[in-house]
Amino acid sequence: MPDTHMHTDLLANVRTLAPELAARAAEMEEVRRLPADLATKLAKAGVFRTITPKSFGGLELAPHDFVETVEAVATANASAGWCAMIGATTAMNAAYMDPATAGEIYSDPDIITGGVFAPMGKAVDEGDDYRVSGRWQWGSGSANCTWLCGGCTIWENGEMKRLPSGAPDARMMVFPASDATLLDTWHVMGLKGTGSGDIEVKDIRVPKARSVSLVSDAPYEIGPLFKFPAFGLLSLGVCAVALGNTRGSLDAFAALATAKKSQGSSKTLAERQTMQAEFAKCEAAWRAARAYLFSEIDQTWVVATGEGAIPMERRAALRMACTHMTRTGADICRSLYDLGGGAALFESSDLQRRFRDAHAITQHIVTAPSTWELTGRILFGLPTDGGMV
Repeated sequence: MPDTHMHTDLLANVRTLAPELAARAAEMEEVRRLPADLATKLAKAGVFRTITPKSFGGLELAPHDFVETVEAVATANASAGWCAMIGATTAMNAAYMDPATAGEIYSDPDIITGGVFAPMGKAVDEGDDYRVSGRWQWGSGSANCTWLCGGCTIWENGEMKRLPSGAPDARMMVFPASDATLLDTWHVMGLKGTGSGDIEVKDIRVPKARSVSLVSDAPYEIGPLFKFPAFGLLSLGVCAVALGNTRGSLDAFAALATAKKSQGSSKTLAERQTMQAEFAKCEAAWRAARAYLFSEIDQTWVVATGEGAIPMERRAALRMACTHMTRTGADICRSLYDLGGGAALFESSDLQRRFRDAHAITQHIVTAPSTWELTGRILFGLPTDGGMV
């Protein structure tokens, strides 16, 4: 079972770092990445090892604790929370990799890994190795990584291999960051401090032992954490950033409202009845979405700690809660930005940054609107490919 004391220490470490993470948000937006010294501090705190198996010295936290950790980082700084989430979830590869090979990569307590699941690369089967070329978008935090990974379709004898379902056979290729070229393509409106530029490799060799499939491979690790579907854990990470970012927006508006007076008024925003009501509605919406999310996480954890696999209906319930939190968070951040008036428009305002970050988070595929269709099919009992649930 997860070590509760260990999680308490981790949260204490994060809260110690929180003031600096918050204070350097504008700097991160300017340089468009997580500064190396902050990445090192987060690594020392343990945030990148929340999902890493204990067999490699990781924390292997329960999903509830993982979400609380990412939430705490993102409350201070959403871009830092996003990088923490990507580093943590990418290390999930360790559970699916041959243990001897995984130990060579993931046993380093300060290791930071990153990469992109989407199969934008091509891996040609050449015996014990794959010959890999590809270019992947959304390589968050890559500049601070020692190891990277990229999803690839598998090719053999000039033809793309397919799974029994007919879908392309795709695997994650794990390679040293030194094998890759990082391209400066991250010019965006939200999550600007994540350094999520493109990753490119050309004709590198990746041993087959350093490849994994989060769809067709079974994990070597047998703990309940790794009964959770890989995309369920990723969606938990994404919505945890939304959860923390929204909390940060609520806190920023409260600070503004207790100090700001509208032109011609002797009352602060907080003393106006309309503001009181709207802020209470936003707070209630956040608390409701958070409670719903943790309820579904905890119900799924009960199933995971028992016998057997997590059924499709429970996996779908988890995904719905993640999408709901992400979309609700964006709605709250938009409302608070509106309530902030002209003061929220300035770059010095945390409200405009939270607004932009919230709407960048909604673009991730695991919590995008298409997940409503995926989970809706399951609710109706229709045949559904559960590989991405």
